[in-house]
Amino acid sequence: MDTNNLIDFFFEKKMLLNKEVLSSELNEELIKTVSFSPPQFLILNKDNFILLEKNIDWFEYDKNRVVFEKENKINISFNTIIPKNNFFTNNLKLISLPTPIPQKHEISDFTSIFISRYRFLEKLLRNRQELSGTLSIIKVLSKKERENVSIIGMVREKRQTKNDSIIINLEDLTGQVNVIINKNKKEIYNYAKDLVLDEVVGITGTIQNGVIFIESIVWPEVPADKELKKHPEEIYAVFISDVHVGSANFLESEFLKFLDWLGGKIGTDNQKEIAKKVAYIFIIGDLVDGVGIYPDQDKELIIKDIFQQYKVAAELLLKIPPHIKIIICPGNHDALPLAEPQTAFNPKYTSPLTELPNVLLVSNPALINIGQTDNFSGLDILMYHGYSFDYYVANVDSIRSSGGYSRADLIMKFLLRRRHLAPTFTSTPYFPSPEDHLLIKKIPDFLITGHIHYSSVANYRGITLISGSCWQSKTNFQEKVGHEPQPARVPIVNLKTREIKIMKFI
Repeated sequence: MDTNNLIDFFFEKKMLLNKEVLSSELNEELIKTVSFSPPQFLILNKDNFILLEKNIDWFEYDKNRVVFEKENKINISFNTIIPKNNFFTNNLKLISLPTPIPQKHEISDFTSIFISRYRFLEKLLRNRQELSGTLSIIKVLSKKERENVSIIGMVREKRQTKNDSIIINLEDLTGQVNVIINKNKKEIYNYAKDLVLDEVVGITGTIQNGVIFIESIVWPEVPADKELKKHPEEIYAVFISDVHVGSANFLESEFLKFLDWLGGKIGTDNQKEIAKKVAYIFIIGDLVDGVGIYPDQDKELIIKDIFQQYKVAAELLLKIPPHIKIIICPGNHDALPLAEPQTAFNPKYTSPLTELPNVLLVSNPALINIGQTDNFSGLDILMYHGYSFDYYVANVDSIRSSGGYSRADLIMKFLLRRRHLAPTFTSTPYFPSPEDHLLIKKIPDFLITGHIHYSSVANYRGITLISGSCWQSKTNFQEKVGHEPQPARVPIVNLKTREIKIMKFI
């Protein structure tokens, strides 16, 4: 392989070669084994080139390189590896585990997020029949007056005029254009009221004086014909969220009842039979209450040490029968930066959890496949804690007016239509990355969330939507804002029938 081809090969893998590696004799067999791409661009030198055939966690590697450069010492361990696809067995696989790398960032890093988002969603929208004649904005602006046009753009600005028309400024990679939605077109007008900044949509309309008068709005959406997949055997998955161990409001006795049920100690005969068939428990963020999350939080904690919070959490999870696989993603109260995607916990704080043989710690968001057999492709579970939800409850008319926090199903449908977990940049802190990891690229069978402390289940186009309640009673903050949580409610899904039961432990 010549030099140019080598450079191209590794560049496609998001790897750059330094001169000393490029001038050395590269092992052709090793090149064939490079089947992964690091989460960010990786510069290969003679030290890390030999690691390519190892299943190394490049996040840990990069962190230790920083220590080496600052303190002239390094401690790279191959024990800190990314779990392989068959971490437990073939019936539990990691499909997507974003692992952002802390580093100095430039404005261009944030630009990359928007460009990757636009290109992915534009490709989806161009396949829609309504947008078959789509042109770039710069070409549309050169069109004759009163021509029918269609464009795909990102919402850059949204405002309302004195006569209550809505003006949307849409942007693509070539330019910007204003789109007007008249209040007399009631159906389109109501749709337009729900448009949020930074989402990508297609529109059709008529161009006049450099402005498009809208006829329709087209979202990336999820397919309407998705198969409702069902497992061949009667096994169950349990979904919980927002345990908040360490909080003075943690409902410990109720959580212990839940654990007793899993252990077959309480419940009706039917409930005990279901408990025997539970194969998976998903915990969707905020396992602990954390420390320093908000002002004066220490006054509402009974465990004021983050290490002790995770230790107690691990002791509780140890009571779960060992054959049940426990998958945990972080939330905004866990010991991690808020920026999303959040990594799969920090072992510095969560070592008691990693010692549990049936626990898998994943990122937020994460896509997991469960229940795969020789004759069944398994079920894809998209986990997202839901930190962005507060923004959409406050800013989307149709959600706010239909129940707000009590309608997690509406929030999830809203995001699925946009194929993104946080389309507005200010709805959640973003971690700069060459690609947008909050896009919903692969359509899941389940979208499971938490954060809003309200239990909800629904179905949307073959996707089961679940919000996982909480294990914390009403906090002072929730009292002030009038939020009524629904604690200790556990959605339980029969994976053979996709039927959902909600058990109450309060």
